[in-house]
Amino acid sequence: MERRTLGSTGLAVTPIGLGLAALGRPAYIDLGRARDLGPDRSVEVMEARCHLMLDAAYASGVRYVDAARSYGRAEEFLGSWLRERAGAVGDVTVGSKWGYTYVADWRMDADVHEVKDHSVETLRRQVGESRAALGDRLALYQIHSATLESGVLEDRAVLAELLALRRGGLAIGLSVSGPRQADAIRRALEARIDEANPFQAVQATWNLLEPSAGAALAEAKASGWGVLVKEALANGRLTPHRHEAAVEQLERIGADRGAAADQVALAAALANPWADVVLSGAVTPEQLESNLRALAVELGSDELEALETLAEPPEAYWAARGSLPWS
Repeated sequence: MERRTLGSTGLAVTPIGLGLAALGRPAYIDLGRARDLGPDRSVEVMEARCHLMLDAAYASGVRYVDAARSYGRAEEFLGSWLRERAGAVGDVTVGSKWGYTYVADWRMDADVHEVKDHSVETLRRQVGESRAALGDRLALYQIHSATLESGVLEDRAVLAELLALRRGGLAIGLSVSGPRQADAIRRALEARIDEANPFQAVQATWNLLEPSAGAALAEAKASGWGVLVKEALANGRLTPHRHEAAVEQLERIGADRGAAADQVALAAALANPWADVVLSGAVTPEQLESNLRALAVELGSDELEALETLAEPPEAYWAARGSLPWS
């Protein structure tokens, strides 16, 4: 798979990376998890599943892996995989995120699965925890779901701590979520502490149902930032797990070239010139294999234009996402 540099970070990545949001904890909001994972979600089973997926991704050429403190034991699982294969997977770039704490205690039916706290105290605690799990393999550290409302982009103590981490050799970024993603990206582009911007990368939701951050992501790319795309399949809504009109349109476009719905949706994300990495959230080797075939799908301008009609108002999209069940 092609290697490229993630903006000005100097980090080597691949066009498709593996996200561990659905592999580090028993419950998540991806559709179809009961069918994909089965009923046994014990720590041991999920760690074995995570290692299986990391092995499959590495064998297929994937060289970027994304985790977070709130993804259950994702960092722990990734760390054990890296240690067990020490010397064999040294070219994998690892990114993680701070700002949410996993609180579900490995329960499927927890009322609350994660708690947000963007304070400098949480940053200091969680960067230590991430480094304990991942060691010196941690290369990119991002604010998890930075929003204007949280105030984190105005918090001088947090910005100063992030800048210190950057000057210490850790690439620094932010992920964004919600209907005002574009506003948060633009605010982060303007952030300054000691006349410096601590950020070098941004991870945002972009998919055919929610493309509203596209222009801001292009601006970030033009400013030298690395750009990572998450939720390109809209938590399963753009796969056959969800029978809706959007999937039918993806299947029609893919029919002539033998491409599945997920491959067309991912190909649309990959077609954005500002996208450095598009994350796969696959939880089975078969899903990952299908996702990776998107690299061979070239969509014409007329097809991309037709797919633009799938976009929903951001507020409606995020309301629908918020109603998805943890399963």
